[in-house]
Amino acid sequence: MGLFSKLKKSLTKTREALVEKVDGLIYGRMTVDEALYEELEEILIQSDVGVKTSLELVQKVRDEMKTRRLDDPTQLKPILKAELRKIFGDYDQEGPATLALEAGKPAVIIVVGVNGTGKTTTIGKLAYMLRQDGKKVLLAAADTFRAAAIEQLDIWAQRAGAQTIKHAEGADPAAVVYDAIQAGRARGYDVVIVDTAGRLHTKVNLMEELKKVFRVVQRELPGAPHEVLLVLDATTGHNAVTQARMFGEAVGVTGIVLTKLDGTAKGGIVVAIRDTLAIPVKLVGTGEKIDDLAYFSAGEFVEGLLA
Repeated sequence: MGLFSKLKKSLTKTREALVEKVDGLIYGRMTVDEALYEELEEILIQSDVGVKTSLELVQKVRDEMKTRRLDDPTQLKPILKAELRKIFGDYDQEGPATLALEAGKPAVIIVVGVNGTGKTTTIGKLAYMLRQDGKKVLLAAADTFRAAAIEQLDIWAQRAGAQTIKHAEGADPAAVVYDAIQAGRARGYDVVIVDTAGRLHTKVNLMEELKKVFRVVQRELPGAPHEVLLVLDATTGHNAVTQARMFGEAVGVTGIVLTKLDGTAKGGIVVAIRDTLAIPVKLVGTGEKIDDLAYFSAGEFVEGLLA
């Protein structure tokens, strides 16, 4: 299944909810009036686009309709689609997102996020994706707070054809990362992916432990980490924006991986994250299988959302 097909399939619930309501709105009217715009605002908010973003989007649609002197409600949908694309700016207008992996040898990806978002599963899928591209991948099991996390990462590494550096439960996460970087350099790995504990973003001491991991990476490999990916659960809705803001302030997130997009009708959260925080969504979980991870494409996302 191609990228667009996977992304479009993962948006099925959101698209069914959004398109059905938008089509019911515009095809049920003969003229454009203020009530139509108010209902459109409600539809977007219900899809978790966010109140601020929804109001701004509808205002831009309203202005464009007036400027072009359009009074046919069916002409509203392509304008809405165009305004949605503008939110993503120059980012990813022509193709899928990319990861900054060419700057380092090995390139280091640190993956962060709270428990339950699918972080370790995402790392396994990402390792598999990179292995399919011919890259030699090493996983660092720096979530040492749970023995199960180390074991889970090991299982995913075996599935993906990657190797793991691990210590015992309760070990210093920074020590695991130090060993992984040394091994990555000595053995010629292309990418080192670091799994971190599923820290609640309100736990100051755990955030400090995460910062320690970053200091070790930066000291041992200048220029690293090359990517800091935050894994967010799409089904949590607007709470995902709060998590992104907290982690962004603490460690400087370079990209977001949105999981469980296929399990929610509130896929508009992608728009809210981009508009509110200007952090790019780089990868999207499109299902439960090991190859169900796709690079995000803003253009294809909008087409899949309003197809």
